[in-house]
Amino acid sequence: MNENGYFGVTPPISSEWPTAEEQAISEELLATLHREGQFESEDESKNREVVLGKIDKLMKEFVYKALLKHKVSESLARTCGGKIFTFGSYRLGAHSAGTDIDTLCVAPSPVSHDDFFEIMVELLKGRNEVDELVPVPGAYVPVIKMRFGGVDIDLTFATLVQPTVPEDQELFDVNLLRNLDETSIRSINGSRVTDEILRLVPSIPTFRLALRCIKLWAKRRAISSNSVGFFGGVAWAMLVARICQLYPNACAAIVVARYFRVLFRWRWPDPVLLKPIETCNMRFQVWNPDIFPQHATHKMPIITPAYPSMCATHNVTQSTQRIIMSEFKRGLEISEKIIRGESRWEELFAKNDFFRRYKYYLQVNVSSTSEDTQNMLHGLVESRVRRYVGFLEGVDLIVLAHPYIKSYDHNRACQSEEEAQKVRDGNIPADAKPANASTTANGIEDKEDPSSTAQEDENKNKNHVYVSSFYVGLLLKEKNHDANGKRRMDLSFATQEFIKIIKMTPTWKEDENMNISIRFLRQSQLPDEVFDGQPRGRLHSSSTKKKSEKGKQKIVSKKREIENGASSEAKSAKKTRIADVHVPSTSGVAVKPADDAGGNGQIPDKAHIGGLGENTATSGVGGDGNKSKGNDNDQGSVPASIPAPVPTAAKMGGIKLKLIGSP
Repeated sequence: MNENGYFGVTPPISSEWPTAEEQAISEELLATLHREGQFESEDESKNREVVLGKIDKLMKEFVYKALLKHKVSESLARTCGGKIFTFGSYRLGAHSAGTDIDTLCVAPSPVSHDDFFEIMVELLKGRNEVDELVPVPGAYVPVIKMRFGGVDIDLTFATLVQPTVPEDQELFDVNLLRNLDETSIRSINGSRVTDEILRLVPSIPTFRLALRCIKLWAKRRAISSNSVGFFGGVAWAMLVARICQLYPNACAAIVVARYFRVLFRWRWPDPVLLKPIETCNMRFQVWNPDIFPQHATHKMPIITPAYPSMCATHNVTQSTQRIIMSEFKRGLEISEKIIRGESRWEELFAKNDFFRRYKYYLQVNVSSTSEDTQNMLHGLVESRVRRYVGFLEGVDLIVLAHPYIKSYDHNRACQSEEEAQKVRDGNIPADAKPANASTTANGIEDKEDPSSTAQEDENKNKNHVYVSSFYVGLLLKEKNHDANGKRRMDLSFATQEFIKIIKMTPTWKEDENMNISIRFLRQSQLPDEVFDGQPRGRLHSSSTKKKSEKGKQKIVSKKREIENGASSEAKSAKKTRIADVHVPSTSGVAVKPADDAGGNGQIPDKAHIGGLGENTATSGVGGDGNKSKGNDNDQGSVPASIPAPVPTAAKMGGIKLKLIGSP
């Protein structure tokens, strides 16, 4: 609480206490979160504590060995200490079952980051309970990712400019930051921000319950990923903390409802602050859009409360901002119905419909021939997808480019180079088996065929492909039906610039069987795995609209026939006229489905994107808003919308997509 007697940078909006009805709704929220598996079991909780205890001992052993390397005496090295600090959702008390633990390792000088990624990694490799060990020393915040005793751990590291790190070491004092290197500052601030958030909320239990709700909502709605341009965990936590400050006595249910109301009406890019920004006399850059031009470009700034204050949401793009705002609106509508007793919390947590929302998608495929290389490439592409989104936003016909937060990963042992190339391009055979398991028709592991030759084994290893597929949904401008001819959309610049960024990174090596390709897909051509049990049909599709409109016309027609005693001949003529109204395809020209020219209407194996002919008009997040009536599923003999594209040579060395069967 500040000197004015309230939390935050402004007085509270309301200090009212919750009613009995509101408390009951909060209790129902708690019960719903339990049913949704958002609380870990007692055994899992104890196991986390055991694992953290082991890591703490391992940290002290690491410091001891590192100091010996730096010629510190053995007796002194044993007393220099070292300590771990948890942060993120675990420290906030809002973690769910199976989530990872963000852990900061703090060591005294002269222990370095190089020591951490050398000695600590070797110590971890010697532990039987450690697997999936992936050091990432080149990350913005260097980290060791691993699974320790069944718990996912992210280890970061910082060195304090002091000879020892005692057991009672805290990180509150801003003077600890003096003379620290930039990497240590970024690492240590994760813990400092988390602790500062907890100090700035009026009720920690209310904050934790509301945060669990918002985290589940963001995950289900596929907007929880800082790397691809949405909000990360710390941003969601700061937003919930700010609403708690504005409604200090409210229960969790009211905090959630007010969360959506306040943020939907927020005047972005006004920043969200939990406390005034500190400007200490140090060399670190603090968020200030009046001084730093790049800070003025932040679209939805949420500012960390610990010095040096930074924007936690600098990755947000024009498209992701629009998507987030549409989800705030949806959350507002549903939460208000819940408070009125007209809906349940399960509706708020409904799964997203990303793969049913758009008519066109881009599939970004990155592949390699080794697991370690693929882990590196996966992180590289995931962190750069937002750059592709930014390039796509510059394409004239694109209203919105929607990145999906999850990749689809495959590990395949291909039988031929042809099959391997298909897998690299995201064409995963429906009957393909995982590379690490061979099963019989009964699902029982099949024994190795003794007749396999050494040459076959060599070919299998050679064609062993790891591939990760990322998706971007495209929302296009509504077509002006008064204009003549087709519109054309050229994606060559956006795609080539994105691929250039990927290949210019130091980690990309052409000679290590690394590959990246991008395919343009219609919604009906998406692989089955992305629907995860949901219907394949596209929401707001032109065919759905056509059926709806035809149904309405039939009802009106029937009523008129009854009233007027229309003859059967008149009925037939009227139906014909109604049908004629809805015949035109999405291009305004009847386009026949592709025959075998492109593989029975399927996307060809290799379709790197340049330009493409575009026939659809869309508007609004999700839907397509077009008034054309093509059959979105390419079935039957009625005119179809865009057939499968195939690559043709283009100017400037790019690749353009030609529409098979188009005039």
